[in-house]
Amino acid sequence: MKDLIVPRKIRKGDTVAFISLSGGRAGDADMLERYETGKKRFQEIFGVKVVETPHALKGSQYIYEHPEKRAEDLMWALQNQEVSAIICNMGGDDSYRVLPYIDTQIIHDNPKVFMGYSDIATWMAIFAYAGVRAYYGPNVLTPIAQPGSLDVYTEDAIRRTLFETDVIGEVKCSEAYTPIEWRDIKLKKIKWTKNTGYSVTQGQGVKQGRLFPMCGGPLQQIMGTKYFPVVDFFEGSFIALEHGPAYGSQLAGLHSLRAFAAAGLFDKAAAIITGKLDEEARNILRKVINQEVHREDMILFENVDFVHHTPMTILPVGVMCEIDCEKATFKILESGVRE
Repeated sequence: MKDLIVPRKIRKGDTVAFISLSGGRAGDADMLERYETGKKRFQEIFGVKVVETPHALKGSQYIYEHPEKRAEDLMWALQNQEVSAIICNMGGDDSYRVLPYIDTQIIHDNPKVFMGYSDIATWMAIFAYAGVRAYYGPNVLTPIAQPGSLDVYTEDAIRRTLFETDVIGEVKCSEAYTPIEWRDIKLKKIKWTKNTGYSVTQGQGVKQGRLFPMCGGPLQQIMGTKYFPVVDFFEGSFIALEHGPAYGSQLAGLHSLRAFAAAGLFDKAAAIITGKLDEEARNILRKVINQEVHREDMILFENVDFVHHTPMTILPVGVMCEIDCEKATFKILESGVRE
């Protein structure tokens, strides 16, 4: 994986743009209160000013019908000298439709913090293609605007990854987690489940590698395009792959893994990092990696908080990481941003 341009850190008083680059729910009537809660919360906690990109709150139908306007919004935020960072309102399922309208030279020439997850995984690949680090992490509607408050784990991840230039260091497993909550923003009682910590499904020793976070479905949609990383991109890398039963189907999850295996993603990677897996999903992953790709040497490291639940850590693309299989620890060996 080639070195990527590292964006400058966010500072108090900076302007941060919220964008609807995939789904447009932030602008729907039943979601506006939630959006405003997330906006106010982010401003108050981190001491920044939030603005919306020009079309961010046009609503789901408009956002779907106008992928070119989504591209315009991204280009606007990158070229706007008053904007220091860009955070996605939500994921979705069709970022690939925006690709014909973007200019990756603008991304390269205007490196800024860009963060999101789920379908925003597509943009992790696009920013890497442009030579700029992006950040796989919290969206505005979830979990920043989760009912109740922003949890301490997620707040700390945002602060030390995007606002500070110290080495990020050990990324600990959360003490408890809860599903993404889309119900009433005023909901107070949320059920938290005690976490079980990291686990090493297979692997030995201590290894280091550069990190590439991805969500299976979105990345499959850009396979065959110039933005999908080439095989050598993954040499020695740690692939943080959200893997599980896509839409409740273990077979779909298997097909996703096999698609990536056929594309050579796992041939040269050093490790796969996942979220919490059930037994069937874990067995499917091991089947593909060991019996089909023949990579019994690959580390499989489980239960990292970058998947569709609260809380969330942030995974900067291309950052050097370390896994200690005996201690079951995960460390980021660089800062997320620069001065």
